[in-house]
Amino acid sequence: MKTPQTSRWLVASYAVAALTIFTSGAALAQDAAAAAAEAPAAASASTQYVFNTMLFLIGGFLVMFMAAGFAMLEAGLVRTKNVSMQCTKNIALYAIGGIMFWLVGYNLMYDAVNGGFIGTFAPKVIPPTDADPGSYAAASDWFFQMVFCATTASIVSGTLAERIKLWPFLLFIVVLTGFIYPIQGAWKWGAGWLAPGTDTSWIKDVTGGEFQDFAGSTLVHSVGGWAALVGAIFLGARHGKYEGGRVNPMPGSSIPLATLGLFILWLGWFGFNGGSQLAIGTISDASSVARIFVNTNLAAAGGVVSALILTQLIYGKVDVTMVMNGALAGLVSITAEPLTPTPIWAIGIGAVGGLIVVFAVPLLDKIRIDDVVGAIPVHLMAGIWGTMAVPLTNSDANFMAQAIGVGSIAAFVILASVVVWGILRVTIGLRPTLEDELAGLDKAEIGLEAYPEFGSGSQRVGL
Repeated sequence: MKTPQTSRWLVASYAVAALTIFTSGAALAQDAAAAAAEAPAAASASTQYVFNTMLFLIGGFLVMFMAAGFAMLEAGLVRTKNVSMQCTKNIALYAIGGIMFWLVGYNLMYDAVNGGFIGTFAPKVIPPTDADPGSYAAASDWFFQMVFCATTASIVSGTLAERIKLWPFLLFIVVLTGFIYPIQGAWKWGAGWLAPGTDTSWIKDVTGGEFQDFAGSTLVHSVGGWAALVGAIFLGARHGKYEGGRVNPMPGSSIPLATLGLFILWLGWFGFNGGSQLAIGTISDASSVARIFVNTNLAAAGGVVSALILTQLIYGKVDVTMVMNGALAGLVSITAEPLTPTPIWAIGIGAVGGLIVVFAVPLLDKIRIDDVVGAIPVHLMAGIWGTMAVPLTNSDANFMAQAIGVGSIAAFVILASVVVWGILRVTIGLRPTLEDELAGLDKAEIGLEAYPEFGSGSQRVGL
């Protein structure tokens, strides 16, 4: 039988036990709440890392697919006897660009530039998975930046088609992708002297603005255009192009193939411009990427329509090659700033690019510069226009700062290209023999014709 004293001890024991359980539960609840509060932050960082990395990878393989676009566009716009040569050049330049950008280009462009002019001469180190810092995978960033470098090289290929030997062209690509492109790219994208926030504040002090080039109207497209222009001057025109005091048309092999190339390039440009947002892990970044897609598409459409109308008015007929290049010029024009323009501005900026193509192509013919695919008007002239148009829609830029950026990059690329093309011309030579050029570079350089059924003798199918 329990006594009153025993009952009191039992009640006290139960009370102590209940209090202990309550306080322990409260502590556990506090720990759980703290863990729950930390979990969203950790999940958010992890999610942003994954999404940012995916943007680099998806944007990168879209830009890589542009290599196929350039190859098909060029294959369609050169004559049948030079198609295999153009395909070979485009395959080789992409491979060479990838190796050179890993071997020396990336670090020249991004490592320890610190407001200066050049980075370091060293291969790019890709860290292991468990030591990969930052808000995205380092390997995804290298891949995305590498395909931009390869795009610059592709621009040169089309201009110089049908009258340059394979090996001097590829040697120039080694220098372009390993040194010329990365060095000037470091000035802006590598936090060099043209980049906002560096010690070289004299640009902002003098101009009141900073040089802006969102995705590379100047840093990618005009660089390829300047290198192509210098190369075209060193090479001269194709045999027969300007004979008899007139411009002699040399129609390409396949308009359908060139059209396919155009649409591949158009598709790839969404990765080119959209991926240049460099992040998609937040609502704001995702919205920006979507807006960039819209403006990119509208600018290309504006370039098509302006070229379509203008060629009809000038020539009485629509020139499909001008229309293709109008689309590309619109894309190049919007690349310098695809985020801030309104849709109307995007259409207008692209439309001016299309107009530039229609007027610039015959202008080049008048001064006897032979540009087989129209890359100089598209990538150089429209690239300059797009860069200079940035202050129209972006309050952080002004025309003087843009002109400094365009002019300094032009001077460097022209000088470097003159040196490299000049050395190649006096050493191994640039042009094939007249006999080889007339026969076609497929036979002379590659040994395999793209369309053997149109050949002669043993080249015909079945013979």
